[in-house]
Amino acid sequence: MDIIIASSLKTLQKAELLLHNLCDANLCDASVAPYYSSIGSHIRHILDFYNCIFNMNENSEVDLTARCRNTDVENQCHAASNYLNTTIEQLKSLDLDVASKITVIDDLGLGKTEMAYTYAALLSQANSHTIHHYAIISYIMNGLKIELEDCEFGYNPTTPKAVSEKC
Repeated sequence: MDIIIASSLKTLQKAELLLHNLCDANLCDASVAPYYSSIGSHIRHILDFYNCIFNMNENSEVDLTARCRNTDVENQCHAASNYLNTTIEQLKSLDLDVASKITVIDDLGLGKTEMAYTYAALLSQANSHTIHHYAIISYIMNGLKIELEDCEFGYNPTTPKAVSEKC
């Protein structure tokens, strides 16, 4: 298995632990300032990003603006777990050359634009994007007084870590 896919799987599997430690009320609680977003909205957003990758068209184009936005995933732990498990299985079953050239369509703030990528670059971006959203989820969890038994959750592997009693 390619290291990029293995890294993405390792990162996504952290969401399994997260979802097993939440109830539906925690998942959709959007009471933490300043953005008032929920853990579930971030989980859905992460998984939608991967779903866009899996929906590459016959012209090797991936449209990152074509998100599912299934609100059940934001509000129900079982729906989020099902979407996560589907995403993990799809990632495990990818059979392609990660060096393949693809076109990524995204809106960077000035409307949709097309960019030349490799599949490896897009998977790497998806992994970093996931970690970034885990950091936001950690902030929300702190505000909700929810603890997770993973001291690396939300940290990029290159981030210097303060000495902690947990790690």
